[in-house]
Amino acid sequence: MDNSKNSAHRAAVDRLRNKQRFLSGNDLAQALMAGDIRALAEAITLVESSRADHQKQAEELINTVMPHRHKSFRLGLTGVPGVGKSTFIEAFGQHLLSMGHKLAVLAIDPSSQRSKGSILGDKTRMETLSQSEGVFIRPSPSADSLGGVARKTRESIILCEAAGFDYIIVETVGVGQSEVEVKSMVDFFLLLMLAGAGDELQGIKRGIMEMADGLAITKVDGQNGTLAKQAQRNYKNALHLLPQNENGWITEVMLCSALQGDGFKEIYDHLRSFEERMTANGFFDGNRMEQSLHWMKQTIANQLQDRFNSHPEVQLQMPILAEQVKSAALSPFRAARLLLEKFFA
Repeated sequence: MDNSKNSAHRAAVDRLRNKQRFLSGNDLAQALMAGDIRALAEAITLVESSRADHQKQAEELINTVMPHRHKSFRLGLTGVPGVGKSTFIEAFGQHLLSMGHKLAVLAIDPSSQRSKGSILGDKTRMETLSQSEGVFIRPSPSADSLGGVARKTRESIILCEAAGFDYIIVETVGVGQSEVEVKSMVDFFLLLMLAGAGDELQGIKRGIMEMADGLAITKVDGQNGTLAKQAQRNYKNALHLLPQNENGWITEVMLCSALQGDGFKEIYDHLRSFEERMTANGFFDGNRMEQSLHWMKQTIANQLQDRFNSHPEVQLQMPILAEQVKSAALSPFRAARLLLEKFFA
């Protein structure tokens, strides 16, 4: 980077430190690309805002930084509640740091459907990692998003790449519909499993295992070691019954223990092997391009829904028609058609 660009970056960072509100798009972009953590947090807050002017600024910001993103590896992480996702990230993150990587964690926190509030406790659960240099952890409330995936996570990934992070972990609330969305925004989808919690294969939807690029059994320490190895054999047998991945990758079942620090080098090597093979056969870049098209279509759907919900005539008629639907005086299908006619009128 030449001296003029360095000066622009430093000036943008200085202006950021002296402001409490959103910077202009150019200043924020310059500070973000300089790797300033506060700029990244500010940029994600801008992206998550529902205000129309903020959304426009966010769009301009993303367009500005898109060509300057660092090459990243996007890891999706899911598992049943209690499997130890945050503990896994804490331990695996330390290994990534030891390998010289910069790590961003986008953790989707469960939101209350009643209050829309969320716990946002991931930084507390990842205490050591959150205080490490080269790490950015951003808990975001899931709110009304499908299955707990924050609607702005895709944009946040781009911003993290522009800020220089080369490993990005997207953590979901748990096993459910959210995995379909997470799969559409990551390179590798890792499913965390427990051993010794009853019949491990019960309650795990086939579709979730089909989407997984790898499985990792957690908490493999103490007396749990024997159970974990048995579970590993069971999962491997189950995976043989699933269709072969279109990219030719063979899904492996790995073991790890955050308590003892075991298994994380093997998981890291596994991810590197995946990246190398998928890059060589063209699937890595092809998958990224398909994801971009999916993001475009999803953004269209999201914006249409937002505009529909904010339309004055729709807001006026919605409660009236809703009451008629509840009393069976009007079918849901006709009510929907009437609302759409109001919207497109």
